[in-house]
Amino acid sequence: MSTLPAEALPAGAPPARTQEGGGGAAPLAPRARLLPALAAVYRAQLSRARVARIPLLFVATFQSIGIMVLMRGVVDGGSEARAVVAGSTVLVVAFVALNLLAQYFGQLRAGGGLDHYATLPVPPAAVVLGAAGAYASFTVPGTAVTAVAGSVLFGLPLGHLWILAAVVPLAGAALAGLGAALGLLAPRQELATLLGQLGMSAALLLGVLPAEGLPGPIGWARNLLPSTYGVEALARTFDPHPDWAVVMVDLSVCGAVGVLSLAVATWAYRRAAVR
Repeated sequence: MSTLPAEALPAGAPPARTQEGGGGAAPLAPRARLLPALAAVYRAQLSRARVARIPLLFVATFQSIGIMVLMRGVVDGGSEARAVVAGSTVLVVAFVALNLLAQYFGQLRAGGGLDHYATLPVPPAAVVLGAAGAYASFTVPGTAVTAVAGSVLFGLPLGHLWILAAVVPLAGAALAGLGAALGLLAPRQELATLLGQLGMSAALLLGVLPAEGLPGPIGWARNLLPSTYGVEALARTFDPHPDWAVVMVDLSVCGAVGVLSLAVATWAYRRAAVR
């Protein structure tokens, strides 16, 4: 077998390994930068989710609308109606970004999919953020339909629903980070599925029910749920004259929790990938 002479190689190029064993191992490709890798993972995950998760998105949307219809019989209006609509809207995000993402990463870990990602020159943060962003983005149509339907059902104003442009990504980041962490830290795939469903149930019970009627310990648990601050921010915008300063505080807390949960998910990914 013929080989190129050394003079034919570009300047600074490392020598290739020869069959005689005289050369060293060829270096690995350089690691991809975070943003291009993040964009590639996001597009791949969004394409996968669009094919496989559309029926589940309908289930999540119809589930939230069904809850609002049931609550319409016991809630007339006021702060309780605002809490029901806001909680049901964010519940769509919890169903997809928390529940399904926990199942996805649990399945990925159990099936050896993490080994595939570990062989690619992709930063761990790009894998976690790309998957979380894709699942959170997938909830946008369902949250919009749920918010409009709930506002019409309870007679709430529609003029401030543009706040969903901030609530969905911030609450989605917080819940997706939590879901990814649960899926990656669970020792078994079945346990990851169970934890994802329990997390969604907590978002249902603690997010949809008005906070005023919850006992003290349950109210404390509600404050620890990442989606609570997104629910509060959305509920406040249904007031005739919203206190935008408080809304911004709720969104800021939701964003801070999202950064923290995604950081924990990235750590959990590194931990699971080396095992």
